[in-house]
Amino acid sequence: MGPYEYVLIRIDGDYALLQRVDRDDADVLPIARALLPLEAEEGSRLHYENFCYTLV
Repeated sequence: MGPYEYVLIRIDGDYALLQRVDRDDADVLPIARALLPLEAEEGSRLHYENFCYTLV
């Protein structure tokens, strides 16, 4: 799957809400924070490819 680019729009407990940057109509995607880099914070841009998220 992917690659896709996301923006972390909100952290909600153990989950982070991601929005795809290339599609305005895409739903917000809840992802477990354990799958994201430790440095990720609200406003971070993330790259997703091969089931792995990295900071851009």
